[in-house]
Amino acid sequence: MPKFITTGRLTKSGVDGLMAKPEDRMPALKALTDAVDAKILSYYLTTGRNDFVMITEGADMESAVSAIMVAVHSGSVSDVETVQAWTSAEFAEMANTANDIVGKYQAPGS
Repeated sequence: MPKFITTGRLTKSGVDGLMAKPEDRMPALKALTDAVDAKILSYYLTTGRNDFVMITEGADMESAVSAIMVAVHSGSVSDVETVQAWTSAEFAEMANTANDIVGKYQAPGS
């Protein structure tokens, strides 16, 4: 099943909500990921450019984007970015495929 890494920032509204009612956000995140048949593998609040990082496993990128749209719509997060991740072995297999087809492509102007 594909894995996705999502990062983002809390908005002022999101921080205000946490300060008004400090709580573990994992149950809310789990409900959101469950709604798109995804599973949270890990979730961390971080320092630096991003305020959180979440690693999930789900059926496809479309489902991941749908869940992100709901989170952004809430107004509590912004600057959300999701990328698909592969294991080293999976990436090696893609490199093997690329090697097999490299002769089938001609660069523009060649």
